[in-house]
Amino acid sequence: MSDVRVTVQRDSEREERVVTTGTTAADLFQGERSVVAARVAGELKDLAYEIAEGDEVEPVEITSEDGLNILRHSTAHVMAQAVQELFPDAKLGIGPPIKDGFYYDFDVETPFHPDDLKRIEKKMQEIQKRGQKFARRAVGDDAAREELADEPYKLELIGLKGSAAEAAEGASAEVGAGELTIYDNLDAKTGELCWKDLCRGPHLPSTRAIPAFKLMRSAAAYWRGSEKNKQLQRIYGTAWPTKDELKAHLEFLAEAEKRDHRKLGSELDLFSIPEDIGSGLAVFHPKGGIIRRVMEDYSRRRHEESGYEFVYTPHATKGKLFEKSGHLDWYADGMYPPMQLDEGIDYYLKPMNCPMHNLIFDARGRSYRELPLRLFEFGTVYRYEKSGVVHGLTRARGFTQDDAHIYCTKEQMADELDATLTFVLDLLRDYGLTDFYLELSTKDPVKFVGTDEVWEEATETLREVAEKQGLPLVPDPGGAAFYGPKISVQTKDAIGRTWQMSTIQLDFNLPERFDLEYTSADGSKQRPVMIHRALFGSIERFFAVLLEHYAGAFPAWLAPVQATCIPIGDAHVPYLQEFAAQAKAKGLRIDVDASSDRMQKKIRNAQKAKVPFMVIAGDEDMEAGAVSFRYRDGSQKNGIPRDEAIAEILDVVERRVQV
Repeated sequence: MSDVRVTVQRDSEREERVVTTGTTAADLFQGERSVVAARVAGELKDLAYEIAEGDEVEPVEITSEDGLNILRHSTAHVMAQAVQELFPDAKLGIGPPIKDGFYYDFDVETPFHPDDLKRIEKKMQEIQKRGQKFARRAVGDDAAREELADEPYKLELIGLKGSAAEAAEGASAEVGAGELTIYDNLDAKTGELCWKDLCRGPHLPSTRAIPAFKLMRSAAAYWRGSEKNKQLQRIYGTAWPTKDELKAHLEFLAEAEKRDHRKLGSELDLFSIPEDIGSGLAVFHPKGGIIRRVMEDYSRRRHEESGYEFVYTPHATKGKLFEKSGHLDWYADGMYPPMQLDEGIDYYLKPMNCPMHNLIFDARGRSYRELPLRLFEFGTVYRYEKSGVVHGLTRARGFTQDDAHIYCTKEQMADELDATLTFVLDLLRDYGLTDFYLELSTKDPVKFVGTDEVWEEATETLREVAEKQGLPLVPDPGGAAFYGPKISVQTKDAIGRTWQMSTIQLDFNLPERFDLEYTSADGSKQRPVMIHRALFGSIERFFAVLLEHYAGAFPAWLAPVQATCIPIGDAHVPYLQEFAAQAKAKGLRIDVDASSDRMQKKIRNAQKAKVPFMVIAGDEDMEAGAVSFRYRDGSQKNGIPRDEAIAEILDVVERRVQV
């Protein structure tokens, strides 16, 4: 045996070691149970990897992002093995790790039943306890086809090697490397083959290294995400480094389920998505309409105070407009098919508002004195999302953007971006969101228009503006739209989930395509800079985020009913109707429950409706010209004079605070 020199890298610490030939990464990190893989020269390797001369090796902990992906992908393999042991005719699709878990697609004769998932999970536990070894081996294309001759979907993936990432979501986990590899699950005692799968890896050393997992649900999924392909059955699961983390995650999911905006929207009678209208197309009911109107009215007022001018544009336009903007080149797959009108002219439902705003700018000559010109619209747009990704109000096919486009000079650009980002963050805080970070999306190396120099200048300007806010700034390489880089405001809700909110995009390209000009101070014609800005993203999506953030218990200023009056007896109804009329005259949204229900049921009904204030009155209150408050948390305040009671509700509404 000869000596092998290796460098072990841990964060900023480097340790030089001398080991013997044949030493594996597992030997290098012996005794460190949390290490599940190694990164060698930036590439992830199994712990079975043999160390070579000059290697720089970094341990990969199971709690790291890469470690979690390895854990979850290994668990997906165990699930697939369990499925094929229980359902021998099942054919394998794709099984990648995803956020908080994993999935695997199967071609089976009948959809999985919840009882099937219980059987599969039990079989997985058996496989986990066997401690089967994950063993990697490289194979040629022809050998892989021969070994996997009974797996038609794997054969198709082999043919996609090199373009897997574009071919299907999760496909790169199987054929994303430069060579094909198969992972064998080997019996811990005999070394005999138990199961195998086409996979890039890496994996855990053995199935016994999987600490905690649970299967969640099954659903239909089209092969490679295309509705033209066969529908497979997808099983979702989750896996975690400890049982406590699994338990915490399941509790989080239970809380998230309680807050699901689709469930709350039905329970609180806020909105629905009727099948007769179509998937992804919502209607707002009266109570939901109130919340939406209040959201829009407050936003409209704040925009007017900040110098925005309101415009309106139609829902459909000739296709030539989107040829001019470039959207038909880059965005056609996300648009509804054209309608042929006026002797064969293509008309499209608009997927965005910016081309029409450019036409408003270009409707007459513009002077530098008018800039910055801030055009704002609550503009309804239509995007043909695939049925598999449509999700309530958060991923819809028809929605209304609070869309602004700002036209300014290059000299005004940095200040305008700074003011816009500050305005966006302040307005989001007014709606009760406070925990933010920023994401900077840069040029896609393939899908872009304009010069590299223009992109570099736009990107650096956005970076400087973002850094001034003092918030964490996270890079998003290649995530920009085709016309320019963007800043995305990401926010965390009440239970720690991250949502993308506002986007601010800097665009030197559309003004060029539309030949937009203004007259400068010296009389020359100059090209304006264009800033795209959507604060909510869409009204519908923001509505859903707030609904889940508040779990339906909106602060009083947004609540559809701000107070419900509950009489102790029928004799107290007229008194509370007087009180309600007095409150309504002050602009409050208040009602009186004059139903025949008993008082306790009325209280329960108001609690279920998540009304901020319950106003109760009985004989003593009437005699004193007062009312009693019952709050959402069950606490109560008695004997409040009527004027003071109305003033308290008004104060809570005006300060936009939660009670």
